[in-house]
Amino acid sequence: MNIAEKFINTHELTKEEYVELIRLAESDVQVREQLKEEAVRLQKKYYGTDVYTRGLIEFTNYCRNNCYYCGIRNGNRNAQRYRLTKEEILDCCANGYELGFRTFVLQGGEDPYYTDEKLAEIVREIRVLYPECAITLSVGEHSKETYRLWKEAGADRYLLRHETASDELYQKLHPTEMKLSERKQCLYDLKELGYQVGAGFMVGAPGQQIPDLAEDLVFLKELEPHMVGIGPFIPHHDTRYAEEKAGSVERTLLLLSIIRILLPGVLLPATTALGTMDPLGREKGLQAGANVVMPNLSPVKNRKQYELYDNKICTGEEAAECRGCLSRRVASVGYQLVSDRGDSRM
Repeated sequence: MNIAEKFINTHELTKEEYVELIRLAESDVQVREQLKEEAVRLQKKYYGTDVYTRGLIEFTNYCRNNCYYCGIRNGNRNAQRYRLTKEEILDCCANGYELGFRTFVLQGGEDPYYTDEKLAEIVREIRVLYPECAITLSVGEHSKETYRLWKEAGADRYLLRHETASDELYQKLHPTEMKLSERKQCLYDLKELGYQVGAGFMVGAPGQQIPDLAEDLVFLKELEPHMVGIGPFIPHHDTRYAEEKAGSVERTLLLLSIIRILLPGVLLPATTALGTMDPLGREKGLQAGANVVMPNLSPVKNRKQYELYDNKICTGEEAAECRGCLSRRVASVGYQLVSDRGDSRM
């Protein structure tokens, strides 16, 4: 029994075995296909051919952090900053609801302008207006009490990518005041409070090696999140990593399959970064085990400003208005977009 068969049978390996699995799969097309087939089998076992949509509302690109790889980091003086008003956010939700979205994702930098109570008030209004919809927040690291406040206001889910589970790599990518241990603690706090929790990491981050990815897989199994968002690293021209090579689409697709096998009931997006790197990236993601897409509901005038990395897709199929185009693209690979909250089977 090779390492791929062992993984398919047990759904868990040691860090050293994950390193072996990734290396074997990248050198052997048959092993890659074997993992992909099993990932799709599990995806269909848990979710059928349903693909869930998330209406993404990028409501602020101000951020107090200075993550070295990020286009909206605090230190980027060239970023064109914006904030949406509560009314603009509610307009995005109204538009999304009309289009069939039943999950709203409020994503932004860690912006002190939106105090804990201010954000809680926005969540409460969305909850009253759309009681059957899921509300997801993705606004970074906060205290357990703050997370509790937002949960009580009506938030259901929280996305907080850990970015990398390797301490050494985390320190390379972030300023010294940011600590991986604190980020991980936030994820455990969120789980304890009853959120559906999303973690995730970059594929091909500057300096990342296969053992770092193995570390991510060990951490994900330990955390057992409800959602995992991964995408290829894409450099931004106003960061220290501007000249670095982007992450690999092929490696990202392999890791999507591995994560589906690792956590069979997980919600797994085919991300915007994947679609940015490859025109058919999201379709390929679905064929590798993903079952979520996250079109953009943000006002058209602000989409380009939320620039985490260069060349982010902001128009056409990425625009939530083109739900019909997205639906046809998803159907072209044998899946169907559904209007559903799309809760995790974890």
